[in-house]
Amino acid sequence: MHASGLSSGYGAVLFDLDGTLLDTVPDLAAATNRMLAEMNFPGLSEDVISSFVGRGIGKLVERSLDRASGSRVPEGQLEPALAIFERFYGEESGRRSRPYSGVEPGLRQLEDAGMPMGIVTNKAARFTHQLIKGLGWKHYFSVVVSGDTLPVKKPDPQPVRHACEQLSVSPVRALFIGDSRHDVEAARGAGCAVWCVPYGYNEGEPVDSLQCDEIVADLHTAAQRILTTQFKV
Repeated sequence: MHASGLSSGYGAVLFDLDGTLLDTVPDLAAATNRMLAEMNFPGLSEDVISSFVGRGIGKLVERSLDRASGSRVPEGQLEPALAIFERFYGEESGRRSRPYSGVEPGLRQLEDAGMPMGIVTNKAARFTHQLIKGLGWKHYFSVVVSGDTLPVKKPDPQPVRHACEQLSVSPVRALFIGDSRHDVEAARGAGCAVWCVPYGYNEGEPVDSLQCDEIVADLHTAAQRILTTQFKV
């Protein structure tokens, strides 16, 4: 697929993964609470854990330990805790994660129209690819930029720029769809348009405070709007 096959409008669409395409909190929460139990800390609710999602697994582990222990956890505990989490998440990832309503029809519509698509996520590559493969989604995405693909993660704009480079699309012709301030800042910094969905994991910030270009109810609605604009005479 190439942007040159499209008449006008966007040349590619990039998506965040957790909280935009997939509800992954049930698996993240299961792995987090197994980690906390092994380290003799009390468990946390899914709502609390969901507020820690969005900046990568390292931050999720750090914030969860701080909350469960009631104090700042020493640096020396973070690396072994991360190893424990990753062991459990390798077992839990994909068990309960599900696409949000509208995601699959939206992806199909965009693929059928020849729209190049990619994922830019802060999730580690081995977990990202495990999820995409398990869902049978590999054919949708020409590029996947994970949290460890580059030395930096969102909200740094470089992962978004990298995805655009891989798709041979200028950032000014790319649309990023996400659910949090990190997505908005990364897209803005790269020079992309950015839309937000009203669900997902936004660390408690109302989506209408994120200063995105548009708020779309779901990915099916987004696809319809993209394609209406794309082929408007």
